[in-house]
Amino acid sequence: MITEQEIAIHTNTGTDFLQPYKTAFYQILLFKGKGTFIVDFTEYTFSGNTILFLTPYQCLQWKSGEEASIYRLSFHGDFYCIEYHKKEVACNGLLFNNIYLAPHLSISGTLYNEIADLFRKIETEKSAGNAFSEAILKAYLQLILALCSKEKSIHLKTTQPETIALQDQFQFQELLDKHFIQERSPAFYAAKARLSTNAFGKYIRKQYGKTPTQLIQERVILEAKKLLHLTHKSVKEIAAELHFEDEFYFSRYFKKSVGLSPLHYRDEVGISIVAK
Repeated sequence: MITEQEIAIHTNTGTDFLQPYKTAFYQILLFKGKGTFIVDFTEYTFSGNTILFLTPYQCLQWKSGEEASIYRLSFHGDFYCIEYHKKEVACNGLLFNNIYLAPHLSISGTLYNEIADLFRKIETEKSAGNAFSEAILKAYLQLILALCSKEKSIHLKTTQPETIALQDQFQFQELLDKHFIQERSPAFYAAKARLSTNAFGKYIRKQYGKTPTQLIQERVILEAKKLLHLTHKSVKEIAAELHFEDEFYFSRYFKKSVGLSPLHYRDEVGISIVAK
């Protein structure tokens, strides 16, 4: 069994994820084929060479698809902190921790092979276990994240003009990021967009594949996870900061979405070295 300090490579098939799967590790899954999967409560389709990024305790469930091999790299935040390395690799908010973007990316055969080769190098280096292995493993992981961040940035610039247009029209992301602590009703954001709640919901669902209510909840949980991982604040302090009436209501809200209590989440994921 791997410890929380380690990085590991696994080989799975789609059927391994037919039941909901969660872990305290960051996950990078590399696969090819055609099918559908669910991350948390949102369904996504894929075709061709695909790479998928999951943060700790995001729920993955394979819905349908070919019986393809899945190469899975897992690493704990104590081994490689994506917040600490954000200057070198801007993957936090791009590959991970972005409720507005799809968690997966279609990639070329060339990039697929390059990442698969880096996976193999990680596996080989772990077996070697020499004095320099940890530095080498982190370098390989950082290269994977850098290559994927670059690819996703290019993808967003070339394939999402409709997304940009809608954001300019409704400014939903900007509004949600500004008001989610105080305003958790879809009606508030619909009014800002000068639309009925029903019409606004249809626009948001079409754009993000999620309802406004789902996005609001995910934004609250994302902030809660950030505060639990990147600060030493108590659960009571975090609950107050997120405008919950008390820590018990916050704990129930968090557990309903994540599947474990805030304290259990912090114990499993750890507190980042950048925590203040």
